[in-house]
Amino acid sequence: MTEVKAPILLVDDDRDILKLISLRLTAAGYAVQTAESGAQALAQLALARPRLVITDLRMEGMDGMALFDRIHSAMPTLPVIILTAHGTIPDAVAATQRGVFSFLTKPFDGKDLLAQVEQALKFSGGTETGGASEAWRAAIVTRSQRMEEVLRQAKLVSGSDASVLIYGESGSGKELLAQAIHLASARAKGPFMAVNCAAIPEHLLESELFGHAKGAFSGAIYAHRGLFQAAQGGTLFLDEIGDMPLSLQAKLLRSLQDRSVRPVGSTEMVPINVRIISATHRDLSESIRGGAFRPDLYYRLNVVSLALPPLSERREDIPLLCAHFVEQLAVRYSKPARTFSPEAMELLVNASWPGNVRQLLNVVEQTVALSTSRVVPASLVQQALHDDNTMMVSLDEARRAFEHDYLVRLLRATEGNVTQAARMAQRNRTEFYKLLQRHDLSPALFKSEKAEKA
Repeated sequence: MTEVKAPILLVDDDRDILKLISLRLTAAGYAVQTAESGAQALAQLALARPRLVITDLRMEGMDGMALFDRIHSAMPTLPVIILTAHGTIPDAVAATQRGVFSFLTKPFDGKDLLAQVEQALKFSGGTETGGASEAWRAAIVTRSQRMEEVLRQAKLVSGSDASVLIYGESGSGKELLAQAIHLASARAKGPFMAVNCAAIPEHLLESELFGHAKGAFSGAIYAHRGLFQAAQGGTLFLDEIGDMPLSLQAKLLRSLQDRSVRPVGSTEMVPINVRIISATHRDLSESIRGGAFRPDLYYRLNVVSLALPPLSERREDIPLLCAHFVEQLAVRYSKPARTFSPEAMELLVNASWPGNVRQLLNVVEQTVALSTSRVVPASLVQQALHDDNTMMVSLDEARRAFEHDYLVRLLRATEGNVTQAARMAQRNRTEFYKLLQRHDLSPALFKSEKAEKA
């Protein structure tokens, strides 16, 4: 059985031309979807995942260049080939300068078209689809155009060893994206190791990353390799890199520059061959300005940056994710799969989701566990959404929340007087300022009008 090649979206308002090109591409093994207008093409893009768009230039309503502009603004890495019977050299130059992959004039040679298609698909990350070629992204469930663009960029960067910095809110799937990049890369057969830099105390994090020699410190009764060595030949994922202490940032930078690590308590350097993917929910440029993050490390890690949209900006994925989670939970609990009533699904789609996909999973699991019928009612979802504000969180998240609330209470009590607040917290001013920067708190916001006039 011949494997179907990558999907292509073909756009032309001439049905005969549309049919002719579609037959030619189908005969070459491509999966072809067609649209008879630019508006219809945009609607198809919301549902399909084409690797290439081929569009006529002159069409009623939205022309080919206008369609390209709409596509390019949302999916800048999706290649577009423009066909026209009215092409000129200036048109071709202008189109390619704006980012159009290629510009072919009708009548064109079929071999030329197929050659351009093959080149464009190589640019977009592969010529085949389905089966093993899609396994790298199987854990990420989406129909969102924004997520598809992130995944398209992830596939492109997976072909290199460039360091990747993933931005995204807590629970939005940063580690899943890092794993996807690893699986799509040449390092896929190597290990994928992950560590949360905010969840481990500084003295333990250094040993966790770089390893330690036997007897390096009290309790070190044996040598420990560390994650850099454990990830040899693979990928190391540094989650919440923005929370890494400055002292460790310096050692990490040196290790990345020298491609070697020195375990704690050892005098020997160990060569490493590891690809670094890091992630944060913080604005690292703000952290750099506040002195909490080294700019040289930032530029070393941020060779390619990817931004994951929060769940509230990809609400079209919520029904899909719910169905996915329900199937997983049915297997885990050995119970028949549940469905959500229309009213329950409406509540889920319209919820705010500050905890993103992780919070959605929590709500779905709670409602499925409590449901006594095959259909989950809106009342259970409403209860879960209300109770989710007090759901159990990780120790690290609870510690951060307590620290934030504690600092806010101090600043309110002292009306923004940092010296007094630091004294009450039994911390020096420098350390206290770092705490405020970590939680994006400005003392000026807590000063009373009387204090400001004084």
